[in-house]
Amino acid sequence: MSDLATLTAVEQAQLVRDRRASPVEIVQAVLERIDAWEPRINAFAALDAERALNAARAAEIMVMAGVPLGPLHGVPVTIKDVQAVEGLPTRRGSRLSSDAPASADAPLVARLRGAGGIILGKTCSTEQGWTAVSSGPLTGHTHNPWVHGRTAGGSSSGAAALAGSGCGALHLGTDGAGSIRLPAHFCGAVGHKPTFGLVPYAPVPNNNSVSHAGPITRSVGDAALMLEVMAGLHPADHTTLPMKFHAADVWSPDLKGMKIAYSPDLGHARVDPEIAEAVRAALPAFEAAGAVIEEVTPPWGPKGPDLERLIWAAAMYGFVETDPERRAQMDPGLIACLDDFANFTLKDAIAAQARRIAYAAEVNTWFADGGWDALITPSASVAAFEVGRQRPAHWPQHDWDWLVWAEFSYPFDLAHGPAVSVPCGRTAEGLPIGLQIAGNRCEDAKMLRIAETFLRARPFRPAHAS
Repeated sequence: MSDLATLTAVEQAQLVRDRRASPVEIVQAVLERIDAWEPRINAFAALDAERALNAARAAEIMVMAGVPLGPLHGVPVTIKDVQAVEGLPTRRGSRLSSDAPASADAPLVARLRGAGGIILGKTCSTEQGWTAVSSGPLTGHTHNPWVHGRTAGGSSSGAAALAGSGCGALHLGTDGAGSIRLPAHFCGAVGHKPTFGLVPYAPVPNNNSVSHAGPITRSVGDAALMLEVMAGLHPADHTTLPMKFHAADVWSPDLKGMKIAYSPDLGHARVDPEIAEAVRAALPAFEAAGAVIEEVTPPWGPKGPDLERLIWAAAMYGFVETDPERRAQMDPGLIACLDDFANFTLKDAIAAQARRIAYAAEVNTWFADGGWDALITPSASVAAFEVGRQRPAHWPQHDWDWLVWAEFSYPFDLAHGPAVSVPCGRTAEGLPIGLQIAGNRCEDAKMLRIAETFLRARPFRPAHAS
């Protein structure tokens, strides 16, 4: 029972159903672990311990009463601070946001709570989710659990730092250009960006349909369980799909018959040698499970960088501020990004969106026409670097453009397909390295099945166990 905090959600939920551990014991164990780690990692925008314990006591009464229990009954969950949690403010990492408490849960939070999940609080996000490093004006630096002073990644910074440190099993992230997978890569976690529309995201952002919500966990089983609870149509999100996700579909003994592509650089990306070597060294595990691996250079790869920067600037355009006092309260990197595109016109935006539509069609058609079950790439080009920077010190510097080391993630936000990052090794310094498994739309179960098969063959010890 001393390891209650670091058990998987699947294990925690089973202990509750078997009455071998109570929701109160599990929540207390996780809160004690957070007390030990939070001063080092700074992962919470708002920790709601008292209400979490009250919810756990109510959940324990339900267990003892013998009423039907949800699949997450008694399992602690954290929510990235871009989704509403009733009674807590939604600050989005910004000093310019309101500190008024939300009057209701966002739809996916309501689903997690309705399945028996115990909401612990809100985790740190970069300002408006604009960058994939873990620093922002509202909450400061979130630190990597492996090495203090290194980035935890972003924008789902707190979620990944908690996952990597063993502070609970289930953490909600969001992803518009890699913000689930990149912090998972940096922190040694599993991060799954679902097919666009599988999980409701409400209110629906006005940002070119790039925002996805999904799990950051330490196991594929937990990611699948969390996804099953969150998935499905919702009236508040007109983009949701009439599609169910079943965690049971993930499990399979092997990958026989699968044809998997591998690209070390998508034909254009710079990648640090340690990252490239670790991902290439992981390929035999997929082959041993029965998959056929073929190295490829997707024709759509080099078309991504210029397009993504236009789409990203357009997505951020709603946060433009002209008042000097308000600008002074914002992340300087976000200001620099917005200023670089100050002359962006409506004609430019329409042209960029047309290119994006063609790009998405090309990516998804490439999977279908090539008969590819999945594409393996690095999750990012670098390991965790110093907090407070947009790029590692050994890379060319820029005021805001972090996307240069994240060229593998955004194609699947633009194309709306599923992609999951799983840890595949560590650098000589001991920092985690992730590989990405991406695929065509609506094939989330297949991506997670491949990820689970890999992690069964190549288990990864998280920071708290190393």
